[in-house]
Amino acid sequence: MYAFHEGGGIPVVDPSSADGVFSLLWLVVALPLAGAAILLIGGKYTDRWGHLLGAALPIGSFALSLAMFVSLLGREEDDRQVVQELYTWFQTGHLDVGMDLLYDPLSALFLLLITGVGSLIHVYSIGYMAHDPRRRRFFGYLNLFVAAMLMLVLSENYLGLFLGWEGVGLASYLLIGFWQHKPSAAAAAKKAFVINRVGDMGMSLAIMLFFITFGSTSFAVISAGAGEASQTTMTILGLLLLLGACGKSAQFPLQAWLLDAMEGPTPVSALIHAATMVTAGVYLVVRSNFVFELAPDAQTVVVIVAVISLLWGAWIGCAKDDIKKALAGSTMSQIGYMMLGAGLGVAGYAFAIFHLLTHGFFKANMFLGAGSVMHGMNDDVDMRHYGAVRKAMPVTYLTFAMGYLAIIGFPGFSGFWSKDKIIETALADNWIVGLCALLGAGITGFYMTRLMLMTFFGEKRWERDVHPHESPSVMTIPLIVLAALSVLGGVMLAGDWIVDFLSPVTGVAPHEDPPLPAIAVTVIAVCVVAIGVALAWFLVGKREVPRVAPQEVSFVTRAGREEVYGNVINDTLVVNPGRHLTSALLTTDKYVVDGVLTGGPVTIGVAAQVGRRVQNGFVRSYALSILGGALLVALALLAVNAV
Repeated sequence: MYAFHEGGGIPVVDPSSADGVFSLLWLVVALPLAGAAILLIGGKYTDRWGHLLGAALPIGSFALSLAMFVSLLGREEDDRQVVQELYTWFQTGHLDVGMDLLYDPLSALFLLLITGVGSLIHVYSIGYMAHDPRRRRFFGYLNLFVAAMLMLVLSENYLGLFLGWEGVGLASYLLIGFWQHKPSAAAAAKKAFVINRVGDMGMSLAIMLFFITFGSTSFAVISAGAGEASQTTMTILGLLLLLGACGKSAQFPLQAWLLDAMEGPTPVSALIHAATMVTAGVYLVVRSNFVFELAPDAQTVVVIVAVISLLWGAWIGCAKDDIKKALAGSTMSQIGYMMLGAGLGVAGYAFAIFHLLTHGFFKANMFLGAGSVMHGMNDDVDMRHYGAVRKAMPVTYLTFAMGYLAIIGFPGFSGFWSKDKIIETALADNWIVGLCALLGAGITGFYMTRLMLMTFFGEKRWERDVHPHESPSVMTIPLIVLAALSVLGGVMLAGDWIVDFLSPVTGVAPHEDPPLPAIAVTVIAVCVVAIGVALAWFLVGKREVPRVAPQEVSFVTRAGREEVYGNVINDTLVVNPGRHLTSALLTTDKYVVDGVLTGGPVTIGVAAQVGRRVQNGFVRSYALSILGGALLVALALLAVNAV
């Protein structure tokens, strides 16, 4: 039955035990984890069939996730939470942490996204990585990535979530730097790892504060006792959790790693941006709704960060010529929409998850589509070298177009339903925030149309030795499935299904009449997007695209190319001061600390050298010393008597 803790109004469900198909919940994580172990430990003996095993195990997890989802739908609404207690993870003092798994409507949707889209990316990778000599290891890392993300969304407590959180960070480091023979890939992996550790400090401190305040890290215990904690404590917890979310989800100010991460193989980009890593921050905020509902100041900061991120990422997307980096800027922007929905509270939680799911469909579609284009263009990522690709790659073009129409919010496509609901909710909450969300939608229409025009339309700008061709079916079939989901994903909003389904986790928003009717918001949003599309047509479609980017450009374009100077800001505020501080500490250690520690021995050594010269073994020297000493004593006595 539902119980409501005082002050927050967030429902807490008494969990039922894991029986029936739910008893296999642990296997959802264990299958890809076993795949990672086999492929990474088995070595060269698994090279011939490792990629097949690596693709099969996430599909098995998806089948289990689908069966449990259907079974969950068959339960009453007040009985849709299952906890599986596996074993005691560790016990020390007053802290008792179990390796417990939580399956509820929120984790159920994430399981379908992670395993479903993740499986399609694995299948696609069979073709994409066919000629890579380390393909088996690549699939081992992919399996590890999926297993870590599944652990993250299935854990019943923050420590278990943190275990998956760090596993995702490790897997992303391994995959971004998979081609470590490229210095740029090695640097990108290191950059992603370091920046994410900054966010992880927030998570670590939040978990410690949870234990100090509530004596537990369990979601259920913290949710039940949240109303008794002070608002200051809840605000600090909310801000610390937000810091962790900004690192994982590449939100301002920890977004600088995201575009560099495109150095990894394209399936990695799809997995990071669509099904796993960057969605973790949104999951954390929504899962921690019992914290943010009692910390309005922290909620406000979430909204501010989200608005900055969605506009920042859109700005970057307008200026990048690298097709993957343009899509990466888009991801930062779209995650900003999700964070905005989460920051709007009970009214926006469900829509944040709704957009997260639809984004997973169309962004995986477009990243894999970009990989297909690169596959046919000899791995060239510069859109200025594309043009007219639709004729040579019709399947890739049509499937990519479905993702394009979904992300810009074309009526009827999945993004139209999910993003418009966030804009509608934002306008109802704060008209300035709502206008910023509308502006972001218009910019999305511009940069995505620019990408489509430069890649698939216009005249050929190909290199001489490039002969674009359609990708093999093992790559195009996942594209077709994801394109279908990009079109049909909006069905989840039918009859407010997703809102009702998630209400046991996110709560129910009180009914209020919005300042603008929903149809009016829809019309305005579509018109704003149309303006962005038209601008792209006049500025890009009707002009000849040069094969080399012009150097004389406006400040807006130059700033977009430089990722709105995010790296410059980081270098100025963090990297360079840190380098100078490190240099100063090394100097202090060498000349001050070492000087203090070694000064005594050095002094004794010098004194010993002097003493050694005095004790030379010659009698005449000793006699002279005695005579000199006697003379000094005599002179001293005479001086004293004179006084």
